[in-house]
Amino acid sequence: MSESSSVPTEREQLLKRLATLAYRRGNFTLASGRKSEHYVNCKPVSLSGSGLALISRAMLTHVEADAVAVAGLTLGADPLVSGVAMAAADRGRELDALIVRKEAKGHGTGAWLEGPLPAPGALITMLEDVVTTGGSSLKAIRQLRDAGYKVDRVVTIMDREEGGDAAMTAENLELISLYKLSEIAAFTPA
Repeated sequence: MSESSSVPTEREQLLKRLATLAYRRGNFTLASGRKSEHYVNCKPVSLSGSGLALISRAMLTHVEADAVAVAGLTLGADPLVSGVAMAAADRGRELDALIVRKEAKGHGTGAWLEGPLPAPGALITMLEDVVTTGGSSLKAIRQLRDAGYKVDRVVTIMDREEGGDAAMTAENLELISLYKLSEIAAFTPA
């Protein structure tokens, strides 16, 4: 908690939720096939109304001022892009939400992107729940860039500190993390 008050800040509230509801220590196999003693699944927090509100307000503060949309790879970023777009609307800011499919739609237009598509050249901020190596984010960013959009920044709830930041830097992307894995793993309730 902040030293000046006994009421936890929103950042402290979100850290506590992530540490208690999203984080587990043990022996896990990650989506990449790698082994880890840390597992983080943000969905118990991002799919709760109050948890999504905290995440959305925190992420919105890191969306570029000129961005016209936020985008993310389905499924983990689906609530994030919607929540951040709604938090922006609550503040009188126009900001659309785009979902990047993991593969092109198998029917109709064969689209990779869902949502109100901005004009080519528009700036989009990428949102992610967890960044490990950055591979998933980079795949989605390639789809956005191939569609003619500019992407300079990725905002994630948590950076696992396993190379994602370096991968983003190599692609001229800025990675902003609300939390690092080390911070969530070290959390002890007051």
